[in-house]
Amino acid sequence: MRSTGRSKSRPAVVVAASLALAAAAVVVPHAPPAQAAPYVEVVENTGADCTFPSLPAAQSNARLPDPFKRADGTRITSKADWRCQREQTRRLAERYVYGEKPGRPATVSGSVTSSRITVNVSHGGRSTSFSANVSLPSGNGPHPAVVVYGGFGADTATIRSSGAAVISFDPYAVGKEGTGRATKQGAFYDIYGSSSQTGLLMAWAWGVSRIIDVIEASDGTILRADATGVTGCSRFGKGAIVAGAFDQRIALTMPIESGTAGVPIFRGIPGEGAQSLSSAYGEQPWFGDAFGSYTGNPNNLPVDTHQLLGLVAPRGLFIMDNPHIANLGPRSASVAALGAAEIYRALGAGGNITYWSDVADGSHCANRPEWRTPLQQNIQKFLLGTGSSQGQMRISSRAQGSLAQWVDWTTPTLTDGPGSTPTPTPTSSPTPTSSPTPTQSPTPTSSPTPTQSPTPTSSPTPTQSPTPTSSPPPTPGPGGCTATVSLNQWNGGFVATVRVTAGSSSLNGWTTTVALPGGAAVSNAWSSVSSGTSGTVRFTNAPWNGSVGAGQSTEFGFQGTGSGQGLTLTCT
Repeated sequence: MRSTGRSKSRPAVVVAASLALAAAAVVVPHAPPAQAAPYVEVVENTGADCTFPSLPAAQSNARLPDPFKRADGTRITSKADWRCQREQTRRLAERYVYGEKPGRPATVSGSVTSSRITVNVSHGGRSTSFSANVSLPSGNGPHPAVVVYGGFGADTATIRSSGAAVISFDPYAVGKEGTGRATKQGAFYDIYGSSSQTGLLMAWAWGVSRIIDVIEASDGTILRADATGVTGCSRFGKGAIVAGAFDQRIALTMPIESGTAGVPIFRGIPGEGAQSLSSAYGEQPWFGDAFGSYTGNPNNLPVDTHQLLGLVAPRGLFIMDNPHIANLGPRSASVAALGAAEIYRALGAGGNITYWSDVADGSHCANRPEWRTPLQQNIQKFLLGTGSSQGQMRISSRAQGSLAQWVDWTTPTLTDGPGSTPTPTPTSSPTPTSSPTPTQSPTPTSSPTPTQSPTPTSSPTPTQSPTPTSSPPPTPGPGGCTATVSLNQWNGGFVATVRVTAGSSSLNGWTTTVALPGGAAVSNAWSSVSSGTSGTVRFTNAPWNGSVGAGQSTEFGFQGTGSGQGLTLTCT
């Protein structure tokens, strides 16, 4: 079966509750059944049939590559064009970064029970097997499920209480850490050879795809095949994003504090003090072997991680990050998320991406209360089909990157047309939020990662990420209040973070009036109640931030289209 890029219809199978615990032995067919879940696809890769005379070549470029540009220099103009444009990016990521992800093996068989999934693979005269544990939520099946990498970092209690099963996936069974590049081990390398140039992150993604193969071919009484998510923290966050990017059957991708080799843009890592590319490449064979030629010169890569995140579009993407640990590259991660949000916006799915680094606790891979509600909302929207929440950009002011520094391209308005990926129910662009001035960062606890990352070595700095432009510090007069703004501007849009500071008397409510430049408009606002979208816009305090002590401050923010340069503010 060849996908046209459209979501197909797969009705849910209704069965008696007594069958919910039955085991289902299966042999995976090559033609998956039809499905009905929004955003996901019937097949692992809808662009497998796309052909290219050539792919963009490696050449020096300090800016992020244009995700809408073809190899011949032209730019895509319709949503129908995205299928093969996505495939171009996919192949670049395989060739230069992760190594090849082979297609479906000749034979995949296995079983699905209420407590375990087994996977058996045969291909090219070689065989292997692995398994994953299952923990079901309450209620009758079939249930959506989230594949959880490793044994830490993911909030499995919230996942289950939200109505999704947890599939506990041991990635080391598929690609073992601690090996040399010519002596790789695990189920993937049993099939494709220990000297395969494919790195562990892609091998792990292959393992997740094989789990989905088995669920697809089961009788559907226990787990739903059209409602699978994936998550993991730290090195397993790196794995989660690669799995979601390279299998379009995954409805919701949720990497947590992934660090270098995960979400952060490669070009930004050398200037941020994050774990260097050479350190990550040498620590474990996470990257494909070919990436070794670019650890010292990421500007030569024809692809970067904003495009990796864009491979997930228009499916659900919830990125959780930690602004307190510079080694994780959170500023570069925010740039990647903002760049990916432009791809989502072009596809009419701006509300399907969330980036959240606005957290108080700096411990690595902690279960955070700030993420609990958006985690529930994403599961409801993308796995259960019962929610309609909009994505947000909750970027901590501790680690806020500037997309404008990294892009010299504009986001096109992709038209609908025959063969286009259907636009989901119209959603607004994700709501960016920059956190209030943070309190003292707690001392990060030691990372629970299985292998301690070595201290990163320094790498050439392509360009230092500038501090977002801001107005002068406020000088509150007697009583009253002042308002200052910090802008994160990129081609065609901006995020404004506004600080309201009380004068010598405390405030019991405030209003900030913003005069927008011509052509600018407000698309989203947070921590305030707004009136109007263009010209002069009034922002009044939200119920929880109207009381401000004398000399103290609070913040609100808004996202806009056009240019925010030159906007003026008054506070009363």
